[in-house]
Order: sequence, then structure tokens, then C-alpha cells
Amino acid sequence: MSVNRRDFIKGAAGGGAALATAAVVSVPSPAQARPNLEMSPNAVGLLFDSTLCVGCKACVSGCKEANGLPADVNTSDALWDTPLDIGPKTYNVIKLYADGTADHKDQEKDGFAFIKKSCMHCVDPSCVSVCPVSAMTKDKQTGIVGYNADICIGCRYCVASCPFGVPQSEFDTPTPKIKKCEMCRHRQAEGKIPACAEVCPTGATIFGPLTAINEEIARRRAMKAGEANVFERRTIGSGDTHERPAAQYVNHVYGETEVGGTQFRHMAGVPFDKLGYPNLREKSFASESEGIQHTLYKGLIAPAVVLGGLVWAAKRASHIDDEHPEE
Repeated sequence: MSVNRRDFIKGAAGGGAALATAAVVSVPSPAQARPNLEMSPNAVGLLFDSTLCVGCKACVSGCKEANGLPADVNTSDALWDTPLDIGPKTYNVIKLYADGTADHKDQEKDGFAFIKKSCMHCVDPSCVSVCPVSAMTKDKQTGIVGYNADICIGCRYCVASCPFGVPQSEFDTPTPKIKKCEMCRHRQAEGKIPACAEVCPTGATIFGPLTAINEEIARRRAMKAGEANVFERRTIGSGDTHERPAAQYVNHVYGETEVGGTQFRHMAGVPFDKLGYPNLREKSFASESEGIQHTLYKGLIAPAVVLGGLVWAAKRASHIDDEHPEE
């Protein structure tokens, strides 16, 4: 008696299901989420203050020059660089929020505001967690999320896993790479700072140790709206300052708690959901997915279940052939 493909697959599925049930029962404890990873005490980061941004996009061009990125043309005349979002050719972009008459800066109703989008450098990054070959890495000291193209296999798991949609893959080359902001770590190795912070004329983007950035955030949150205050440019403690009235900030610093926290913090006068940033939980996604993966593959449970199901189906088919040979 012959066994067709459908019978074999049904048998394999049945055997696999039986073995899977046994395997799950034998697991000593269910998958459990680990705690969020802790930030390094030496972590560095960026603070973007939307109320200081004038939309000049010097940070966009500075980033491209520092990273050797080509123009990202999205207009028919193709006269200049016109990126619409981050991508393989653009690691950092400034976007505009506008409502109604757009007469008032940093106001939600009838106002406008600028927002910066780039890699958030998560404390517990999903892209690093899902990468099967460790092409995505998180520096244990600085906390910078980096990428090694030499060992990347092009699976694009990092692209799918990022809640901010940051890692982007090239599609116009036979040897594509993942592209993203790495906080100018090559410049930092030379004693320089990220280009976006270096060229910003208003200090809307500043660089520094996360501890210092947190202190600066607390100082700005304590300011009274409308009163003159001093703001630094480039880095915390640079001494390069300018004075202007403090804005009315929303009571939320984006990046402090989202998915376990990030090293790129944002302050604004308009709610962040209006500025295009998603509402995210405090628990990192990596903390849960790793628990499931490690439980599933502990002792190679999943591959053993699949192999066992196939073996069982093959033996069953052979046994049926022995009992009912074709005439």
C-alpha cells in the first residue's frame, strides 16, 4: 500500500503534535520574561529639544557628510537632497508638525513644531536581541547600538523587530547592507562628537553622558515658561550658550521609559503622538521574546519535535506498507 504526500504530511503533523505536547509537559517551567537590561553608567546619548529646533536641517546635512551618505532625492526636479524619512541614504531627518493655521510654534492647536527622527539607541534593543550572528551590537560602555556589515547575513530581522522602524535595508544593490545611525561612533573614537550635535546652531540637539543629559532635562522641566534661560550648544558643559525664553513643555520626556528606555531623549511642546512617535510600554520586547526563544530551544526542543514527527510518520508509513503490500 502506497502512502501519498497528503497522508505523510498528516502523519508527520500528528506525530509532531504528540511529541510537542510531551516536550512542553517535560519543560520544568514556562517561558518567563527577564528584566529589562540596565543602562551602562558610562552611557552617552543625545537630547533633542523640539522647542529649540528651527527646522534648518543642518543636522541632516552634517550627518550625511560625516557618514558619506548620498543625496536622497524625492522631487521631480532633483535639484537637492529631499529625504522624506530615515532610510539607507538618510540616518537623521527633521519633520514638521502643523495644525490649523500653524501660527504658533510649539503649540498643538493652530501651531507647528519640528521633530527629529533617528536611531533611539535603546537600552534593551530588539535589533540586537534578534540578530542571529551578532551583526547588531550594543557597546557595553557607551551603550551605542552599532552594526557590523562584514558578518551580516541579510536576514533583516532587525528591520522587522525595531518598534521605531529605524534599521533600513538597501534594495538598490546586489550586496545590500543595513543602514542606521551609530551616533557617529567613528567620530567619537577620534575625540569628536556626533555631527548632528556639532552643527546644530541652536542647541536643539546636544550630546553628552546620559547622567548629564538627565540633569539637563530636569533643569529644563523646572523652568517657568516665558522666562529667559540659558541653553548650551553642541555638548553638555560646552560653555557655548545662548539665551531665550523657556517653552511650555509637555509633561513627558520621550525615551525615558519607552521599551526599557533609550539613549536618545526628546523634549517638546506638542504631545509626541502628534509628532509621529508611537505610544509604547515600559517593558522591552526583547525581555519577553528571549524568554520564549530560550525556553523553546532549550535542549533543542523545537528541532527535536520536528525531526521526531518526521521519523514517526516515516516508520508508520513503512509499517503500513509491510502489512498491506500492493498486489
